[in-house]
Amino acid sequence: MKQLKVILSGGGTGGHIFPAVAIANEIKRLVPDSEILFVGALGKMEMEKVPAAGYKIIGIPIAGLQRKFTFSNFKLPFLIIRSLLKTRKIINEFKPDVVVGTGGYASGPLLRAAVSKGIPALIQEQNSYAGITNKILSKKVNKICVAYEGMEKFFPKEKILLTGNPVRQDIKNINEKRNEAISFFKLDPTKKTVLVIGGSLGAKAINEAIGQGLKQFADNNIQLVWQTGKIYFETAKKQTADFAEKNITAIDFIARMDLAYAFADTVVSRAGAGAISELCIVQKPCILVPLPTAAEDHQTKNAMALVNKNAAILIKDSEASKKLVERAIQLVNDANEQEQLKINMKQLAFLNSANVIANEVLKLANYKI
Repeated sequence: MKQLKVILSGGGTGGHIFPAVAIANEIKRLVPDSEILFVGALGKMEMEKVPAAGYKIIGIPIAGLQRKFTFSNFKLPFLIIRSLLKTRKIINEFKPDVVVGTGGYASGPLLRAAVSKGIPALIQEQNSYAGITNKILSKKVNKICVAYEGMEKFFPKEKILLTGNPVRQDIKNINEKRNEAISFFKLDPTKKTVLVIGGSLGAKAINEAIGQGLKQFADNNIQLVWQTGKIYFETAKKQTADFAEKNITAIDFIARMDLAYAFADTVVSRAGAGAISELCIVQKPCILVPLPTAAEDHQTKNAMALVNKNAAILIKDSEASKKLVERAIQLVNDANEQEQLKINMKQLAFLNSANVIANEVLKLANYKI
């Protein structure tokens, strides 16, 4: 049988990159001798993260449309043309059996070039509100893998497959890691613990609210592990200095999220698609504070998909300073509310998304294992 060849594209944010890498990893697990290539946007984080995951990536000179008036928008048509020419060259040379897009600037030119040559294509939409690139591509591709119900309002119904979002594999057995997590983060196993994750870059409203409320956590004998992001970290270090013996800790970035989930009784988080998918799998009662500036306000729509099923609590970014700390303390002390949220989250979890999507890729390639 001939070698399976797949091109994947997704980037700009970790929310696009990680699903693409997870799908690639699963294709490699199913077909070890498959050849996988990534296409990304020059200067974006995928150019660093994809090679770190062990895959080759080629960059194209694409950028996004700026929402405010800027000179860079005048250059966009030329960048699109150059990117289309570059992706056609990549496809001609690599000769993929199938291409996969997970959103982001680079996936547009790649999938357009592929479908114009009759190459099977699949897109994976992480959010409950579809991105512009995927909406445009949906009419041309063969299959659309989605994480939420009701996506036929964006995509042709006959192409949709409900798969959930691929997540990192190490979060699936966190109950076995609690003792390791307590030791890793130097926590007290007898205390209740809140985990705050505002994303890898942090979250201004969440950070400011938590910073103001540290004494309330300490007075209530609640431990706090607070991922601040790089921008707020120095401020947070000063704010937490007086509470070190209370196990209130600020960290700029948590690499071992499996261990962070393992000890947490409740979680405060932004409402990115990847974070929500992980929280449903680990079944951690959560307060979601959507980023209000996200495109099409998709984080609020992601959060509401859970809130409407009583699977999460939502606090608006603008109300975080007044409500967030008090609500977090209330939730971590209410075992009944936590249990109800866990039960409802479990029903929304997809455990084998990467495997389901990888198998769809093999089907489109007419590849039999």
